[in-house]
Amino acid sequence: MLIHGLQKMTLLDYPEHVACTVFLAGCDLRCPYCHNFELVDGTAEPVMDDTEFFSFLEKRHGLLDGVAITGGEPLMRPDIADFMEKIRKMGFLIKLDTNGCHPERLSELLERGLADYVAMDIKNSPTRYSATSGVPHLNIENIEKSIRIIMDSAPDYEFRTTVVKEFHNKESFTKIGKWIQGAKAYYLQQFVERDTVPDKALTSPSEEEMALFLNTVREYVPSAKIRGI
Repeated sequence: MLIHGLQKMTLLDYPEHVACTVFLAGCDLRCPYCHNFELVDGTAEPVMDDTEFFSFLEKRHGLLDGVAITGGEPLMRPDIADFMEKIRKMGFLIKLDTNGCHPERLSELLERGLADYVAMDIKNSPTRYSATSGVPHLNIENIEKSIRIIMDSAPDYEFRTTVVKEFHNKESFTKIGKWIQGAKAYYLQQFVERDTVPDKALTSPSEEEMALFLNTVREYVPSAKIRGI
């Protein structure tokens, strides 16, 4: 497996743990606000292969608790289970980021005990999902299946939404709240304007709007929080 990015140590990507973060290329969504679009469109060059990564990881016993796997969309990789199993056999915890488009593979990984923590992006309410994800006629059933699988089967998890002024409003978070009602953890993350995102015209919501959205969704997910402000 080719690795397209490696953050050797992070205190942020895996809650309550010291981890490294592995970035894998490829994604089946085309979110216009994506901060890692070079992993989506294939312009990011690999930085190492898995042999080199496991050599790195072997030297991090006692320094790292776990590995956070992100992308792109890691579940697109046909060898992701083997990759995670090798990490598990080395004694590290595993956090998996996913967009929710591959519920069958997600279920398989959880059944095999290969993910200790799952973070899934909730792009928007069901009716706005296709526009927000950049994919016309996206299969929302897969998103719904992944939500249920995570809430029912993941040892630990979070849902999160990157909030973009042009895509989200109060109604969005009423519908999202009903969709994931009772979730253990849900975070709203304010979109950060950058030159590297596909649609450079997109803007950040105000702190007042973020507070409104948080209060809206807390009716259904009392544990919801804002992250990064």
